[in-house]
Amino acid sequence: MKKQIMQSYFAEITGYLTKIMEEEEARIQQAAGLLAEQVAQDRLIHIWGPGGHSNMNAMEVFFRAGGLMHVNAILDEGTLLSSGAMRSMSIERNPGYGRIVVQDNRLAEGDILIIANSYGINTACLDAAFACKERGVKTIAVTSKIHAESTPADHPARHPSKINLYEACDYFIDSKVQSGDAVMDIDGIPQKMGAMSTFANAFILNSLMMETASILASRGVKVPIWRSGNAPGGDAWNQQFINRFLGKVRWL
Repeated sequence: MKKQIMQSYFAEITGYLTKIMEEEEARIQQAAGLLAEQVAQDRLIHIWGPGGHSNMNAMEVFFRAGGLMHVNAILDEGTLLSSGAMRSMSIERNPGYGRIVVQDNRLAEGDILIIANSYGINTACLDAAFACKERGVKTIAVTSKIHAESTPADHPARHPSKINLYEACDYFIDSKVQSGDAVMDIDGIPQKMGAMSTFANAFILNSLMMETASILASRGVKVPIWRSGNAPGGDAWNQQFINRFLGKVRWL
């Protein structure tokens, strides 16, 4: 009996997530150690997903039920799809834009920026990584090595340096997303469907946040965690921490 599309897609998703779990755990734990040090010092964890759907990566762990309150998502309007999809793609290829975002968010020595972009080749994310290095900001790339390496050097989306994001950052977690992102072949459809990057990135980033919290808890550090405002007692729980982060987390 032929497998249903939904079943096949589920198998693809779980296969990728299993591979990430088996091969990236050490890198996630290493990155979590860095983030734990930031939170222990009451410093923010900055995250940017430059370009189109990559912006969802920052949103995934920001102001999220069960998420760390120390996360500061950079929700820059330039590459948000809500500002226009074609506009977003043009801006992520625009030289210098990533530098402007780093400067505008006043990232400085001692800060950490997670740059979460599955393709890891575009100008915005590479310029952000280079600007951070110049400023003494540590960077963690959540990106796909195989996707970057399989993209031709002359692809129009590439940074002029032709360097890949995983090479430009201080630390790197491989999302395993293959070229083109979509993983499903559908009979009668010439183009693959079923994107994988959202699942891979959400799994990595949530795992990273939980590993960070676990390290802190093992040290006896009380970690502020968001509770859903739609759950009983959620507003009261969150309110005890709000003043600590208002004005500090830009988009709170």
